[in-house]
Amino acid sequence: MLLLALDTATPAVTVALHDGEAVIASSSQVDARRHGELLLPAVDHVLAGAGLTLDAVTGIVVGIGPGPYTGLRVGLMTADTFGLALGVPVHGVCTLDGLAYAADLDGPFVVATDARRKEVYWARYADSRTRVTDPAVDRPADIAEQVAGLPAVGAGALLYPDTFPSAHEPEHVSAAALASLAAERLAAGVELPAPRPLYLRRPDAQVPKNYKVVTPK
Repeated sequence: MLLLALDTATPAVTVALHDGEAVIASSSQVDARRHGELLLPAVDHVLAGAGLTLDAVTGIVVGIGPGPYTGLRVGLMTADTFGLALGVPVHGVCTLDGLAYAADLDGPFVVATDARRKEVYWARYADSRTRVTDPAVDRPADIAEQVAGLPAVGAGALLYPDTFPSAHEPEHVSAAALASLAAERLAAGVELPAPRPLYLRRPDAQVPKNYKVVTPK
């Protein structure tokens, strides 16, 4: 097994290689405006660091969000393209699950990432491997009662201390965590989600309603 994992659902552009037993190379850069520019060089860097070429990869793992439309689609389209070019399977992993897996927390907790518009993408976890609610997008104040008393991880938790007073690292997801989680689940025979995006809301850019027609009749 050689899994190439990548995620662009948060401001982090993150890539990793996993050989079925451990992460053998990884790279993460935080830049919310340069996902498309940074992702492929990061893949090249990780492969070169491991002394491997792309055709050695036997599977792709990609973070499916939730996340903003523009950033999320960069990783998903790249993963689909690699899968088609190499003829290998493409596995989806919820980005929040990757953050939970990397968190060094015992017992129930919350993962929350920045959804912009003063909202967070979030979910509750029984432990680092077990999500107990579907991913959702809400204003922090609206979920305060649901998350009260629970530790939280992620950039969303760090942004809103009134709702998440016990906030912990990691701030952003790492492809190393995604790859490790995917490798563990695949080895156990667990079927991973399809590589389809969890947007949870409509994109910011929309066709205006009642726009004026300017073409001649």
